[in-house]
Amino acid sequence: MKSNKNIVILGAGESGVGAAYLAQQQGYDVFVSDFGAIADNYKQQLMDWNIRFEENKHTEGEILKAFEVIKSPGIPEKAPIVKKIKEKNIPVISEIEFAGRYTDAKIIGITGSNGKTTTTSLTYHILKAAGLNVGLAGNIGKSFAYQVATEKFDTYVLELSSFMLDDMYQFKSHIAVLLNITPDHLDRYDYKLENYAASKFRVTQNQTAADYFIFCADDPETIKGMAERSFAAQQLPFSIQKKIEPGAYLENDNIVINTHQQHFQMSITELALQGKHNVYNSMASGIVAKVLELRNPVIRESMGNFKSIEHRLESVGKISGISFINDSKATNVNSTWYALESMTSDVILILGGVDKGNDYSMLKSLVKQKVKAIVCLGKDNKRIHDAFEDVVEVIVNTYSAQEAAQVAYHLATKGDTVLLSPACASFDLFKNYEDRGRQFKQAVKEL
Repeated sequence: MKSNKNIVILGAGESGVGAAYLAQQQGYDVFVSDFGAIADNYKQQLMDWNIRFEENKHTEGEILKAFEVIKSPGIPEKAPIVKKIKEKNIPVISEIEFAGRYTDAKIIGITGSNGKTTTTSLTYHILKAAGLNVGLAGNIGKSFAYQVATEKFDTYVLELSSFMLDDMYQFKSHIAVLLNITPDHLDRYDYKLENYAASKFRVTQNQTAADYFIFCADDPETIKGMAERSFAAQQLPFSIQKKIEPGAYLENDNIVINTHQQHFQMSITELALQGKHNVYNSMASGIVAKVLELRNPVIRESMGNFKSIEHRLESVGKISGISFINDSKATNVNSTWYALESMTSDVILILGGVDKGNDYSMLKSLVKQKVKAIVCLGKDNKRIHDAFEDVVEVIVNTYSAQEAAQVAYHLATKGDTVLLSPACASFDLFKNYEDRGRQFKQAVKEL
């Protein structure tokens, strides 16, 4: 690549700063522009690497000189600067697309509306336990670009959000996993589920007959989307409703995986991750492991000893016989549905935050069965009250994690579970879902 080429990076978070480092390493003239303030640690890295940057503004003259722009997944297409870049026909790509050009590692790309962080982490855990030289990146951990610049992994397990996939063109997953498609982020997709689904199916783009596409045969939107598309890769579906071969299915409470010559079986009672949704996640990870021809004892042991990730159905502890669970990563209704579905006791549910046009109706029957009281945690809780006032007697408003934990604790009795599973984004009261989860855990400690 010629060194006189200007690359502009929009957004100086984990992905942007990683992309800047890789671009500089590849001989590009790099300029990083962030419309907001840049976090101190990222600013320090850019200064240490002598990479030019600006914050709290976009200097158009500088940005529009680029021959290519790498955009942070959080910046919408409708942002004025992105519109101007596209008017000039300057290509806009994601950090994943850019980094993919500079590695010949085997790529496992995992997407879905729910379960992708868990499945990505579990898959990485299995591969690492099997002794593979493997990296973990995408929506999780250190940026893919930074790892491509500094590591020599043979395989990457990537968690891919729809926003990342939107700006990926030449990139290819050797093993593509699509867990499910349920309404999420529709504000970025003209409120059309089919647009969001099309974004998710990009995980299969550029695949050949030598590659694999793993998907949930029980997910109606996935099956509907597949009927409208053709796939070059070998298909390996998974289901808990019917027997599927090749693929994975449930038989007498055993996960059975058959991928051509590879066979695996394990009781769901031995899985570290319990609940129906985690049977799906474990099946998807298990199929990946068998495609890679990993040994059954390693897969079985890894699936049995995997530790749940932070902010996803994370056990925070017990006080006076009351369990506290941090599921702050549940930023959509479907995630909260999965969390409630896995509960085996009465629940005090902490809900609320920034509502992305949520339809709470799918939660109603589970709330009626399992929820004793709802504690709202958000600035505007009207839609939660409207949705549940006829099925739950007690709905209380709170405006901090500390207040929510205290109120929930007083509403609970021995044997109950206090579940923070908000079904909403967090930035009305918190920096992000991690901040919300950590404040909740601290509040539980202080009870």
